[in-house]
Amino acid sequence: MPRQRPSTRLRSEPIRQASGRPGDQSTRRGDDEETGRPEDQDLAENQTRSPSPPLSVAGQSSASAAAKLILCGEHAVVYGRPAIALPLASIRARADVIDGPSGSGIAVHARDLRRRWLVANDPHGPISQLISSVLRYLQAQDTATSDLRITISSTIPIASGMGSGAAVATAIVRALAAHLGRQLSPEEISTLVYASEQRFHGTPSGIDNTVIAYEQPIWFQRAGDGGWAVGESLNDPALPTPLPPTIKPIVIASPLDLLIADTGVRSATRQPVGEVRRRWQAEPAHYEALFNQVGAIVTQARDVLEHGDIATLGPLLSQNHTLLQRIGVSSPELDALVVAALAAGALGAKLSGAGWGGVMLALVAPDRHVRVAAALEQAGAKRVSKTAVNLFRPAPSAL
Repeated sequence: MPRQRPSTRLRSEPIRQASGRPGDQSTRRGDDEETGRPEDQDLAENQTRSPSPPLSVAGQSSASAAAKLILCGEHAVVYGRPAIALPLASIRARADVIDGPSGSGIAVHARDLRRRWLVANDPHGPISQLISSVLRYLQAQDTATSDLRITISSTIPIASGMGSGAAVATAIVRALAAHLGRQLSPEEISTLVYASEQRFHGTPSGIDNTVIAYEQPIWFQRAGDGGWAVGESLNDPALPTPLPPTIKPIVIASPLDLLIADTGVRSATRQPVGEVRRRWQAEPAHYEALFNQVGAIVTQARDVLEHGDIATLGPLLSQNHTLLQRIGVSSPELDALVVAALAAGALGAKLSGAGWGGVMLALVAPDRHVRVAAALEQAGAKRVSKTAVNLFRPAPSAL
């Protein structure tokens, strides 16, 4: 993906958060514990260095990665249709790397999971495998890199459709590379993170690692026939080698305001993705038709974003949600939030991500933020956040 002018600027801020509600398993905190800055602080300075560069000072290296939000196209994107995704720059995962005592091995501390472990004692865990694969890629598996302390923290809700796993993995890759004096390209980072996503999610679309590694709003479309692209193993030598996906920055000609509501229900991505695959295999013609309709909506959404026609975008998002219901990946909690948002005056609303829980988004006019947020909370949202997506116009050579 060509280098772009760093003109994306996203702001995300909490509107309301219920206190002490059962089932709220969000890992988000009111402040970023690592920087001491409130989450709702304007982070335009981070967007001027997109993606955010890692830091390495006095033997300690740190890096972060943004959350992501799929605006439209989820699930159909696994089967070769396009999707549009946005980075959420102020909601981030972070990794810190320091040298450990000689002979101590590689130790990991996942603060939000309240878990510590040695990579040597958990070699098959997704994070352990990622660390090992990154060190192999950097050709750094020797005594100089065998003793490390890696600390992970995140303000991204887990299993919510906001790319928590890919963001954590991206932060780890960036921090390890920085600690070893290497600067990896977004393409390299995306490839390493996608391999990790495969180990954890089975057959992910590739959109999470892409939008998070490049940290720009993108049009994403996998190449190849969905019949083999979502097979049991993308590494099966009997299958053709997949072509690289189409990744293009998209124009956002007019700012748009989104509310993100968290159901508090957690669902591993591989579960709805796997169920959709089973249904597709049983009724390929039916699901191909649904995927075609989703793809058509995404194409229309790109056109209205390029022309700044935000009023037309709302109904497209709502139509996308209806198709996701028919595909079978919504849930009563998500449907209730979508209905509440529309009833309160949202321009459009849909689930975002794999579904069966996680988050939904609502496109709102500036004067409806408070009303729609209150309706979402009343309908059961565990957290409601506001995100403003500002103008973005890539360099002409990139389109």
